[in-house]
Amino acid sequence: MDGINLNALSENASRLGMRIQETIAEHTRDLTLIRGGGSLFDMADDKAKNITKQLESSSDREKLDAMKRLIALISKNRPVSSYFPAVVKNVASTNLELRKLVYIYLLRCAPSEPDLALLSINTFQRDLADPSPLIRAMALRVLSGIRVPTVAAIVLMAVRKSAADPSPYVRKAAALAVMKVYRLDRAHYATLVDILMILLRDSSPLSLGTAVLALDNVAPSRLDLLHVHFRRLCRALPDIDAWGQVDVLRVLVRYARTMLPKPVLASESQGDEEDKDLKLLLVCAEPLFMSKNPAVVLAVARAFYYLAPPSLLSKITAPLLHLLSVSREVERVALAYLLVVARSHPTLFVNYHTRLLVRTDDAEPVKRTKISILLTLCTVDNHQALLREFVDYAQDIDDSVVGDAIDAIGRIARLVPPSTPQCLTALMGMINSKQDIIVSNAVLVLKSLVQNQLLTPSSASTTTLAPSLSSQLTSPALSLVPSNPISSTPPQMSSTTSITPAVQAPLSIIAQLARRIDDIRHPHARACVLWLVGQYGKVAGPGTTVEGVADWAPDVLRKAARTFKAEASLVKLQTLTLAAKLTLLAPVNRTLILLARYVLTLARYDEDWDVRDRGRVLGSLLVGVVAGVVSSNEEEGTGEHWVNEEQEGRPGGVVLRREQVMRVLFEGKTGTIEEEAIVDPRPLGTLSLVMEGNSPYLHDHDDEDTVDLPEWLEQGIDPSLRDSDDDAPQPVSSMSVVQAISSQGIPFQHAVASASVTPIVLTPTGGLTPKDTKDWRDLDKFYASESESEEEAEEVEDEDDGEESEASGEDSGEDDENSEDEEEGVANNPSHDQTQ
Repeated sequence: MDGINLNALSENASRLGMRIQETIAEHTRDLTLIRGGGSLFDMADDKAKNITKQLESSSDREKLDAMKRLIALISKNRPVSSYFPAVVKNVASTNLELRKLVYIYLLRCAPSEPDLALLSINTFQRDLADPSPLIRAMALRVLSGIRVPTVAAIVLMAVRKSAADPSPYVRKAAALAVMKVYRLDRAHYATLVDILMILLRDSSPLSLGTAVLALDNVAPSRLDLLHVHFRRLCRALPDIDAWGQVDVLRVLVRYARTMLPKPVLASESQGDEEDKDLKLLLVCAEPLFMSKNPAVVLAVARAFYYLAPPSLLSKITAPLLHLLSVSREVERVALAYLLVVARSHPTLFVNYHTRLLVRTDDAEPVKRTKISILLTLCTVDNHQALLREFVDYAQDIDDSVVGDAIDAIGRIARLVPPSTPQCLTALMGMINSKQDIIVSNAVLVLKSLVQNQLLTPSSASTTTLAPSLSSQLTSPALSLVPSNPISSTPPQMSSTTSITPAVQAPLSIIAQLARRIDDIRHPHARACVLWLVGQYGKVAGPGTTVEGVADWAPDVLRKAARTFKAEASLVKLQTLTLAAKLTLLAPVNRTLILLARYVLTLARYDEDWDVRDRGRVLGSLLVGVVAGVVSSNEEEGTGEHWVNEEQEGRPGGVVLRREQVMRVLFEGKTGTIEEEAIVDPRPLGTLSLVMEGNSPYLHDHDDEDTVDLPEWLEQGIDPSLRDSDDDAPQPVSSMSVVQAISSQGIPFQHAVASASVTPIVLTPTGGLTPKDTKDWRDLDKFYASESESEEEAEEVEDEDDGEESEASGEDSGEDDENSEDEEEGVANNPSHDQTQ
């Protein structure tokens, strides 16, 4: 007997274990605990063939597994249109998860199978009347997502029906469907505008933001539709969802710039009050600075930047700086906003420049943007710290960051003139660097600084060399003999070296750049050095190897002529100009004439048209001034044949004197372009503000729908157009006010004055103030409490009626008695006196 019981127990235990395993396997199938989710993407072809059988199965679990496999195939860009008929059969499934997957499939494949997609439209139309708002919204979403032009009219009817749906979730789906219908067929524009007018009257914040977005996409120029809704939209801003707040703020900013009057400064207002509607918008938008969504904070900052008066712009400082610590992605966008605001209002961020310093792990675009922001915040007080930062940034591994940092050093010298000696010292120290990118950028900045130095009166004396500097530069090493060229090792300089008058002299800087011409390889930098040598190579008085020319200038021409063939076109053009200038300064020097002739001959056969044209023009200028400067005597119009042509009366051109050619080549070339204030044409809130102009992720059509902000109106439209029923004060009975306030001892005049003030209503518009704040959960108790309250009210009314009748009877009896009896009665009955 015991053995039979043990056998039965063991058999039951084994069956129970198998049942538990089957149950666990069945319940964990959807959670992909047994089979990984990757099995859907790595399934074999034979399993893909069973998808049709699974879709036609009677089990929802099999259908769900088949739909998951189809979605996986769609993600792998596999053709799945052959399963369309089998999928359409499951549109009316009662399983909500299965129906969602079917809708996703239909949205993906309906454009490729428009004929088969029409089979499911009847099902979607039936779902529009489903009791569940979720089903109705999903049906409308899929119906509007079928991009088949033939069903645009059917979709429009569904959208019009859903726009009046009692559920705000369905009305939100209707607003989204309006944009899809407009993209599908723009012939229904008028009908869609009528639907938008219905959606804009919605009081639910859930659908209100989407309705404004649809208006901005369908009819961006119809801002007049927002007149009566403007104030309600402003008050509803805190209740709208985060992304809806971004869209609503963008539309309201454009509305304010189009319809509201321009804010006037306090000094210019002369007693005029600030526009109430603009103030309402700013007051309602200010709390959104505390939003957790960075997009909302940026949208509010944009609204204040374009709408707020200067006295309120300081409110955007702290929120924008806070976004720098949210994430790297948000930081990049926030810096783009900071740069635009700092260029127009630098005083807002001057005290926070330490929070904008470049970090080592910053991305390249972030570093460049921070350098631009720091440059806009440069003042007399912080230029020393910023200069040290820029010198350190010049050692960065990114070439673009190095170029921006070195350019910023030159900008500091122009913004703060007393810092020019320190900037020159830092740049001259960079000339000795072994990195070509640092040297070339330093040369480009030094060129502009040297020009500015030579134009100022304080540096006019530096155009002639001091005796010590002339003795330093006049040496046998600077002769034109090739066997003893210029030493390529310049004197070493340190950034901590004290600034001496010799270092400050612009000509000494040009001399050092001339010595380093072999080490400067960047075409633009080499062209700058050649231009400086030719423009400022003139020396007045004797004491140089070539009279009238600095000793370091001819050797620069020799080196440039030697590498002329391998140089870039920009360097060739400046080499030709240098040869013409030096030959014009020393027209009798045989060596310079030979160098000029050699360069002009090479230019004559160059591949670049600009180089050939420049050589031909310079040769024509010099042929009447310098004899033998043109190498070919066989060419017509040059050399000896030029003289013969003039004698024979043939047209040979105009001959200029040496003074005239000097004016052509030298005068008018020393001025620098005055830097204007940088105004970024890209408005806040656009993709081009963050992306680079040559970014592969930025296309021409990205901002084609973006409407630029218009200019302010001086007067604005009539404010009464924005009046609505919500703004009208609630009618209050004067008698009720008098009774309520007189019972508290308040005079009648104060009661009338307080009655004219619109009370603040904390309940929704049109709602009723609850009289009982108890949380009733039992319906029987609720009805019982109502019956008790009614009985108590009746008892109180009966007591009041009895007291009134007693009081009237006593008064009539007292009138018949004489005064003595009345006094005795009153004395003997004190309770009666209290009742009266």
